[in-house]
Amino acid sequence: MKTTDFDYHLPPHLIAQHPPISRTASRLLHLDGNMGALVDRQFLDLVNLVEPNDIFVFNDTKVFKARLHGTKETGGAVEVLIERVLSAADGTTTTALAHVRASKSPKPGSKLLFANDVLAIMRQRVDDLFELDFQSDKSVYDICDDIGEVPLPPYITHQANNEDESRYQTVYAKVEGSVAAPTAGLHFDEAMLSALQARGATLAYVTLHVGAGTFRPVRDDDIAKHVMHSECYCVSEKTVAEIALAKSRGGRVIAVGTTSLRTLESASKTGELLAGAAETALFITPGFQFQTVDRLITNFHLPKSTLMMLVSAFAGYENTMAAYRHAVAGQYRFFSYGDAMLVERKR
Repeated sequence: MKTTDFDYHLPPHLIAQHPPISRTASRLLHLDGNMGALVDRQFLDLVNLVEPNDIFVFNDTKVFKARLHGTKETGGAVEVLIERVLSAADGTTTTALAHVRASKSPKPGSKLLFANDVLAIMRQRVDDLFELDFQSDKSVYDICDDIGEVPLPPYITHQANNEDESRYQTVYAKVEGSVAAPTAGLHFDEAMLSALQARGATLAYVTLHVGAGTFRPVRDDDIAKHVMHSECYCVSEKTVAEIALAKSRGGRVIAVGTTSLRTLESASKTGELLAGAAETALFITPGFQFQTVDRLITNFHLPKSTLMMLVSAFAGYENTMAAYRHAVAGQYRFFSYGDAMLVERKR
């Protein structure tokens, strides 16, 4: 298939710039991947679509303030987006791989200056990233917490504010490391999580730290030539056991977000879900054989993106494109702060 096969027309006014008044106030488009049927719902309707023994799998990664503004030694402005914090052999975390925007790319040995007298030295290029060594006793996470800002996606046009600090983060975020939120999880609040448990569902967690590469466009029209960015994930023994128990009782595995789905399917490559920590560059396109996930909760994704391809693999290509046409016509809100879909896997 071609990248252009996953294109669709999106009027700019449908791109949500702010979150809804409350987390659960979004709409929910329910797509049955087998029948192709579409039902317009409210997100809170999800509670009534859950059966006892179903299991929800959430990504408990936590977004950190990964965007930093500073200057080069020459005085030129520089913007840094931390992609990944690196751990040294002694356990310190003062080095990071980052995207750097400047009039001219910094060379090895260059100094970058930030607020609070924070200094970073650019050590080397690592593909399209820059390795930055922060000259501080603090970890990169602490530095970012002090002087960084929430790394909102490029299609959100306002500067990050206090509202974004709370709403561009899931209520169950736990493990710091993401530069983008697992946005399907933004629709859940504590009351809804409790309501799902009251229906007999299990809540389980995996961790996948979302990198800025999630917004990387597919540049070649032949999707087979695209190389996915690599992200680190972890699946616990507890989650593996909970999923096995749910399946043995006839429950469905419901991945909350494409990151949870990619984590579970990456850990299921042998045909069996295995616990552990690893890197994944799994690129899911139509024809992929899913091993673990039965249902997907997801937001609406950018045209021609790898996430459009993933949803098309899960629900069927024609079903997915029809759902997006329906959502545009129905004035759904798109992308990170937008509305959601509940997708039944096409068997």
